[in-house]
Amino acid sequence: MIVDPSAFTHFTDLGLSPVALQLGPLAIRWYSLGYIGGILLGWYYLGRLLDRPGAPMARRHADDFVFYATLGILLGGRLGYVLFYRPDYYVQHPLDIFKLWEGGMSFHGGVIGTTIALLLFCRREHLRFLRVCDYVAVVVPIGIFLVRLANFVNGELWGKVATVPWAIVFPGGGNVPRHPSQLYEAALEGIALGVLLSLVFWRSAIARYKPGFLTGLFLAGYGAFRFIVEFFREPDEQLEEFARVTHLHMGQWLCLPMILLGLYLIATAPGRRQRVEPVAGNASVA
Repeated sequence: MIVDPSAFTHFTDLGLSPVALQLGPLAIRWYSLGYIGGILLGWYYLGRLLDRPGAPMARRHADDFVFYATLGILLGGRLGYVLFYRPDYYVQHPLDIFKLWEGGMSFHGGVIGTTIALLLFCRREHLRFLRVCDYVAVVVPIGIFLVRLANFVNGELWGKVATVPWAIVFPGGGNVPRHPSQLYEAALEGIALGVLLSLVFWRSAIARYKPGFLTGLFLAGYGAFRFIVEFFREPDEQLEEFARVTHLHMGQWLCLPMILLGLYLIATAPGRRQRVEPVAGNASVA
């Protein structure tokens, strides 16, 4: 089927730029602001969640955790991208690993990095790991939403060739219309997942007292949404052969253990239900 690209929206006509602000030689990019905004808004929302009775940590803990989370996101996300998506390139160009401003982050790697940071943080502060994870899981979709919007503004990670009315012709994607899969991910992994987790948190106090339930809901929900979107997303150029041979994208393979772990945590959460004791330093905890 012959597709006329002139009948579709061209990305260049949207007037978007990856640079949010240019200050002389310093370029502040939307991609960086997406991560910064996700961390700051997540920190604010986490504080609101901790105001509810039964919180697993005090607000002072949340303030300290921001530092751990930032390191976990950046180091885990970058190393995950290096190991999962472009290992051959970075073996030949090891110094490029440190060029964070050029982009290249893996969400799955970020999850692993944040989990390790959370483990270290909970051990230092003597907090219950799974209960803290439940609260952190509720705020993560905020960052996902902002970063996926930044991916769209960058004109990267576009989807497969499509003829749907909202298809877009992306620079670098050939003169053909493609699925704006970045927006699909923003809508599903960011908005839909965020609303689901928030509704369960605010409407069901019991869910907060079942350690691992909200964490499992996040893992299974994100994994399922990402697995679906990958059918509309173009695989990374260096992994096209991998996708052809395995019949699934790398992102889909990485989502499978997330889904299984999430379902396990949800199924076993009732057995971990416990009486919640007040946390020192948080007067609002009942």
